[in-house]
Amino acid sequence: MAETFNPAPHDKHADDLHKALAADRHAKLETGLEDSFPASDPVSAAQPTPSKADADADSPSLWDKVKAMFS
Repeated sequence: MAETFNPAPHDKHADDLHKALAADRHAKLETGLEDSFPASDPVSAAQPTPSKADADADSPSLWDKVKAMFS
């Protein structure tokens, strides 16, 4: 079978895809670290648990419950 014409042959001077992706990840990590410096605590991926005040803010107050009973 005849070889098909490829209008975009492989570029021997192009960067290796895996090396380029690794360098991009490294650059993003460095940027994130530089943006957070100086800091006493490292950046955390997890969110803290909600406090009691946060939980109370979601529910109506006792006064709101009493007003609702007499309205």
